[in-house]
Amino acid sequence: MTGDGERDADLAARRGLDDAVVYQPAEDSGLLAEAAVAEAHGRVLEVGTGSGWVARRIAEERSLDAVGSDLNPHAARQARERGVEGVVADLLSPFRAEAFDTVCFNPPYLPTDPDNEWDDWMEHALSGGESGRALIEPFLDDVGRVLAPGGVVLLLISSLTGYDEVLALAEDAGFSPEPVVEESFPFETLTVLALRRA
Repeated sequence: MTGDGERDADLAARRGLDDAVVYQPAEDSGLLAEAAVAEAHGRVLEVGTGSGWVARRIAEERSLDAVGSDLNPHAARQARERGVEGVVADLLSPFRAEAFDTVCFNPPYLPTDPDNEWDDWMEHALSGGESGRALIEPFLDDVGRVLAPGGVVLLLISSLTGYDEVLALAEDAGFSPEPVVEESFPFETLTVLALRRA
């Protein structure tokens, strides 16, 4: 193969790799999208965007400017291919103060024993450390900085991560948490919290 054929084969191979190392839409994604379509306003950031599916739904259904960020460069690329501005970022580090009116996050929340960590991109997408809150805590510590006045944070949490513990962390960070959508599954309950400044 040469020329266009080689490029097409490379693209197909890369997309196959991306699907294997990028979190794809699942039940939790649908729940976050449902909440975001109802609650989002202004300029939107989806942290940990994965494939960009949620950010794309927000942009299409609400006609809002949505940015997707992810530590995984394969995810940022897949989000861009979906038509979302995809940024490689560690949580909120590169974003300026008060840049977003809505911040959405479906964090890695599965409690994982350190002895069972598998050290690849899917681990980064799924593992929330021993408590399930390894990324929720630094996110809540910093999200107030990038949130514009009157803004809202939409945070998806699992009962596996300790619902009351996350509520306490949100309150300690200066937010008033309110559940906006919830769904129960055989092994967990997923809730999207709307966090507004107390």
